[in-house]
Amino acid sequence: MSVCGEAVGAGSLPSELVVHIFSFLAGPDRLRASAACSHWRECLFYPALWPRLRLSLRVSPAERPRLEFLMRKCGWFVRELRVQFAADNYPSGGGAAAVAAGEGAAAASDGEAPPLCPRWLDLLRTYLELVLCVLSSVRNNRNLQKLSLFGDISILQQHGSISNTYLGKVDPDGKKIKQIQQLFEEILGNSRQLKWLSCGFMLQIVTPTSLSSLSNPIANTMEHLSLLDNHIPGNTTLITAVELERFVNLRSLALDFCDFTAEMARVLADSNHVPLHRLSLLVHSVSIMHKSLDSMPEDENWKALTRNGTNLRVYIMAFDVKSDDMLRILKPSIPLERIHFDSYITCVSGAVVDLISRQYDKFLTHFILMNDVIDMSGFPDLSDNRNEDPLVLLAWRCTRLSLLAVHGYTVWAHNLIAIARLRGSDLKVLEVTEESIDFDQGELADQDVDPVHNLIEQVSLGLGRPWHAVMDIELLSVFTEPTRHFYREMQSFSEGI
Repeated sequence: MSVCGEAVGAGSLPSELVVHIFSFLAGPDRLRASAACSHWRECLFYPALWPRLRLSLRVSPAERPRLEFLMRKCGWFVRELRVQFAADNYPSGGGAAAVAAGEGAAAASDGEAPPLCPRWLDLLRTYLELVLCVLSSVRNNRNLQKLSLFGDISILQQHGSISNTYLGKVDPDGKKIKQIQQLFEEILGNSRQLKWLSCGFMLQIVTPTSLSSLSNPIANTMEHLSLLDNHIPGNTTLITAVELERFVNLRSLALDFCDFTAEMARVLADSNHVPLHRLSLLVHSVSIMHKSLDSMPEDENWKALTRNGTNLRVYIMAFDVKSDDMLRILKPSIPLERIHFDSYITCVSGAVVDLISRQYDKFLTHFILMNDVIDMSGFPDLSDNRNEDPLVLLAWRCTRLSLLAVHGYTVWAHNLIAIARLRGSDLKVLEVTEESIDFDQGELADQDVDPVHNLIEQVSLGLGRPWHAVMDIELLSVFTEPTRHFYREMQSFSEGI
């Protein structure tokens, strides 16, 4: 400035230096700075500043201009793109809310779709437009290495799939859905460096023929694949065992459990395939209803998988699955590290918990038990008619247990104290909602001891750190819409190789 004169300011700095300075800014701050002047805007969208984009988009028309601007600037060069479409502002009235309250039961039993309120239709229409914006901006990006898409529009699919009737109202001739599917296949066909492909609950974006768009060299080098969609009709699957044979370098995989067949397990156990390290499986009552468990892997298939990959670990989330089905699914040789039960209709039995503690004592680290069944008679008690509480036995047998979360099942105070003492400080997370905790009559009758204070004190001593029951279910770290939780956990589970 002393050479050029006082009129020269920061705007005269070389672009390379401006880019380097801006590299120290967080993403949101870079976007704000881009509004300062055209020179800064040009520098702020230099490809080296945006190697990855992680976006959580509200399904709202207000998001579209901002999204179009950002994707126009970055979509053609970004290397990692992770997008979550979140319908946070759920409109009230009609639809799923009515069904949940029992008002739509008659229509549902007759096979008719419950009515959707106009705002829900607007949400669906906006969702399709945002998806089109994202996909069209990366269609010719040959540098893309990781693509993760998650459609958190659960309010629109709370009681099963979104019917063609609803889609027909916002996309009468099906052009938008077809365009979305074609764009997705273009992205796969144009990719030259794709290693990670994850698509969860994205409303018909993936079809059974989508993966055929991938060239053999890209399929051969793919390291992670997750394909999850509750809207696939009938017994259709998104990937077959024959298609899976091309993915010889796959290290992590996430599928609907009913799509993971014994033949797929044989393909992954083949010596030509690199050892699989992470397998995430979603067991959903809707899938079991429309598909069969007859093709699921048997125990010898799991043994072959673990022989080929001794580091294989499995994560299972079961949503409203009957205990009899779970007893069929949980084969002894599954290297089960994490399991999450979530229920709105069907509760887990003590027999299932007992089986898990006996079969997976060497592997199990995460155990989550969630129940939102409305039952005026109280929460189910897993210890009924048993000498020992199944959760206490789980804590005793599973010596690697580091996370235990319970809501909607009766947890007796003395059993909670026993769990804390058994696992101690190794139990990094112990979350139990206050409404799930119950006390023996003897504890309540003792006038000299406050049972709640005593529980907090004893559990804290057992864990070696301060502990309190969770006062509000929404404060649970695992509390979220089930598919959202599964997708989030699957991502971190797969990335943790």
